[in-house]
Amino acid sequence: MADYLPRAPWTQRDDLHRMVDALGNAPDGTSLARWVGGAVRDGLLGEDAADVDCATPLKPQDVMARLKRAGIRTVPTGIDHGTVTALLPGGKVEITTLRRDVSTDGRRATVEYASEWRDDAARRDFTINALYADPRTLEIYDYFGGLADLAVRRVRFIGDARQRIREDHLRILRYYRFQARFGSALDSEAEEACAELAAMLKGLSRERVAMELLNLLGLPDPSDTLLRMEQRGVLGVVLPEVQRPAIEALPTLIGAERQAGLAPQAIRRMAALLPLSPQVAEGVAARLRLSRAQRDRLACVAGRQADDAANPLALAYRCGTECAQDRLLLCGGDPAPLSDWEIPQLPLKGGEIVQRGIKAGPEVARILRAVEARWISEGFPDRERVLRLLEAELPA
Repeated sequence: MADYLPRAPWTQRDDLHRMVDALGNAPDGTSLARWVGGAVRDGLLGEDAADVDCATPLKPQDVMARLKRAGIRTVPTGIDHGTVTALLPGGKVEITTLRRDVSTDGRRATVEYASEWRDDAARRDFTINALYADPRTLEIYDYFGGLADLAVRRVRFIGDARQRIREDHLRILRYYRFQARFGSALDSEAEEACAELAAMLKGLSRERVAMELLNLLGLPDPSDTLLRMEQRGVLGVVLPEVQRPAIEALPTLIGAERQAGLAPQAIRRMAALLPLSPQVAEGVAARLRLSRAQRDRLACVAGRQADDAANPLALAYRCGTECAQDRLLLCGGDPAPLSDWEIPQLPLKGGEIVQRGIKAGPEVARILRAVEARWISEGFPDRERVLRLLEAELPA
């Protein structure tokens, strides 16, 4: 009996139907387009599809020509790898020509176009990502047992796990990310292969490693997966600074996030795993080539102290709202006071102090800092109070 993709709203989009019609049919009458990957997998799980991807035996130039005749704009976003992006009213769709691997070196693959759907499926990483669906009938095409694996929430490599990892070392981290998101039943071959070949991660670009780590840490609850990565010696290859007690404490942070109604934040979770050292945090951020904003936030959270929860507003004034929220969650404080609070500006300028007879220089800065400190401790009162605070700080 055939399996079918549920009729989720995206499967009924008129613009997608128009695109499929434009790509046409094979001689046997079947569509030359099939949905593939995450949209099919997530649809079978009853989840919304973030992106819709399409596979076709048509060459990229043919895809663009057919869509142009139908009045559909395309962009050759990855034409060297067989990918064209269709710009549709309901959102972009990546259309990729069927491919098979010719050679791989663990970081990149040389591919050639294929004519068989099974060849295209065989080069994908996991069985649950190699499911295709007919866009008209929604019938599922499963070449490697992905439906059975999805039913028991098992993440399994297509073919020999060690060979698939040697083809692309990043698949180790992808395995753990997919296991954290979808997994329930563990696949022993995948677990052993990832542990055995973990050292291969050292040869990957830092940006690719960072992307996978942040995607993993941003999932609802990656704590069990991270603990298994640490136990099997995988996490230490990419994040040697992380110790097991920090991983074991991560569920406490996740619980605090949920109680506060805050969405998961990968940088917050990474900060929770690292030692309390801004210098270490800076080093990790530099090694992973994180953005400046991510680096600053990681270092700021690494500087948290036990008394951060004493005055959440003062903490946010000093550190910014994001960092303050993170530090409060990690020290057991309540971030609720920050939810609708805008960080104020001190209603006093140094020039006003000079106008009161103080010579411009260090003394003005000292007085300004003293007024600001009292203003913060009093809960950011209005300008009238600030002027009285200033009078109290001026010399007699």
